[in-house]
Amino acid sequence: MHVAPGDRPTRTLMVAIALTLATAPAVPATAQAPAYVPPDAPPRYHALPPVRQQAEEMQTWVAARLNRVLPGLMSEHGVDMWIVSMREYGEDPVFWAMISPTTFAARRRSIYVFTRRPDGSVERLALGGTSQGGLFEIYSSPHPTATGRAAELWGDEQWRLLHEIVADRDPANIVLNIDDTWAFADGLGAGEREALEKALGQEYVTRVRRVPQLAVEYIETRVPEMMPRYREMEETVHAIISEAFSNSVITPGVTTTEDVVWWLRQKVADLGMTVWFHPDVEVQRAGEVPSEGPVVIQRGDLLWTDFGITAMRLNTDTQHDGYVLEEGETDVPEGLKKCLRTSNRMQDITLAELRVGRTGNEVLAAVLARMKDEGITGSLYSHPIGDNGHGAGPLIGLWDRQEGVPDRGDAKVRASTWFSIELQASVPVAEWGGKTVNCRQEEEAYVDQGGDVHWVFRRQDRLHLVW
Repeated sequence: MHVAPGDRPTRTLMVAIALTLATAPAVPATAQAPAYVPPDAPPRYHALPPVRQQAEEMQTWVAARLNRVLPGLMSEHGVDMWIVSMREYGEDPVFWAMISPTTFAARRRSIYVFTRRPDGSVERLALGGTSQGGLFEIYSSPHPTATGRAAELWGDEQWRLLHEIVADRDPANIVLNIDDTWAFADGLGAGEREALEKALGQEYVTRVRRVPQLAVEYIETRVPEMMPRYREMEETVHAIISEAFSNSVITPGVTTTEDVVWWLRQKVADLGMTVWFHPDVEVQRAGEVPSEGPVVIQRGDLLWTDFGITAMRLNTDTQHDGYVLEEGETDVPEGLKKCLRTSNRMQDITLAELRVGRTGNEVLAAVLARMKDEGITGSLYSHPIGDNGHGAGPLIGLWDRQEGVPDRGDAKVRASTWFSIELQASVPVAEWGGKTVNCRQEEEAYVDQGGDVHWVFRRQDRLHLVW
């Protein structure tokens, strides 16, 4: 039985879209080039563009990933067909990396079928939902409705069409998103899997394979077009923290850590962004960490925040430190400066050891070995970032797993990926009676297309000051 596609773009339009994407100018090499930031230049706030411009920009990212990233990954992993199936509000994690910014949920049931052609290109079909701005060839029901429009595919009709498409392409293997290690590759719901396998039939069920790297690496890979906007987001984060850890927000002896947390939340909302976790603000006081209720920030406190924003489906994750000057002080105690210098040195070591082809566990072991040689006490627990705050890709330690992370730490570092370099150095501070102080830092870095590693904006190398 042949089911004609309905409500899909005309052949002329599809050809025009394909030609536009195929002939789009190559991304300038400068898109990922590190930007020079004068060390004394204050970070600037960057407003997001109007939402329509945001959508246009994000659409180019989706097109670039589907056109440039996906074919290479399917070829690399020998995948003939990839089926991503889900229902409304039960979206697969990979869904958000392949849909237009004007789409906010799957439609009833959305089935995406990706088939690798002999020439290496990938056919993209949508059985349900929209064409995502012309990025998919959409199939609708041939049955007209009372309004004269073609109905959406539904129930058995949708599954019959899927079986017909699979039988027509006759792939040697079919990848489904089922995995017990990676959440990013485990988006196929239990009930959805049962219905999908029934539709495929025994012949094609036997061809089903699990290749979690496909979903993980697709989500993980950053296209260069994203970097200019992401760099602005990261500078904005620095600007927010600089203001939060200043006299504009903090009055010693009056302002609480909770006050600063909610100032951060409000500032982000005022900028038209959001956060992907509730910020943390803590103090260390003479080597101790007060924890009873909302802590009033006092002079002599070492400040710390963990703070991440979300905008245009991109996420940041940053940790900075600050200091509240004592009465009569004009500078930060040398012991606290040393603590920050030590965590900076850990950052240097981490970026040097973050090499394409190494596993996360190998990077972790290399960094810890160099720390031991240099007499540095601390821990490393870095992670990928991008579409998600705790992103797809290799873990480089966990705060409580410094011996390495099985499976998720065994993934390899790849080019065109972003990482949150998260760590802490423990240093005794003479001015605080030799008590140990933890300097916790986190900054975004990226591995460019050539495998070189850079800071997205810059790293903190001096404490924020409240006087």
